[in-house]
Amino acid sequence: MTLIPYLFFDGTCADAMQFYAKVFNGTLPAMQRWSEMPPNPDYPITDEQKNRVMHARMDSKDFSLMGSDGTPGNEQKGGNISLSLNFDDLAEGEKLFNMLSSGGAVETPLTDMFWGAKFGQFTDKFGIDWSFNIALTPAAATT
Repeated sequence: MTLIPYLFFDGTCADAMQFYAKVFNGTLPAMQRWSEMPPNPDYPITDEQKNRVMHARMDSKDFSLMGSDGTPGNEQKGGNISLSLNFDDLAEGEKLFNMLSSGGAVETPLTDMFWGAKFGQFTDKFGIDWSFNIALTPAAATT
């Protein structure tokens, strides 16, 4: 079984997925716009909605993310979830924390924590919440 987070944006999905592909050295095997969907009189697409992303997928070496600008007329906003990344490599964790948080709002800078890790949280420039746990001890890798 594989869990793939599905992220919703409000018109910034294409930019977000391209940003994540760059940060995680990934690829974008899918990026479909609402304009590519066959016309359906029950679900009319306005000119404004046509260029919004219906579905996108970013694949990196370690994981995938999917995303959408939401269903026209029923767009979803951010919710009650945070994507958590765990690292064994301090340099890699710090680099990705800085790249992903650039332009966003850091809530907790990377800080040494009592469980033997550096931990930090932020909301990226696309409104997605992230938390980072960088293990400094073997026990912290399972926290």
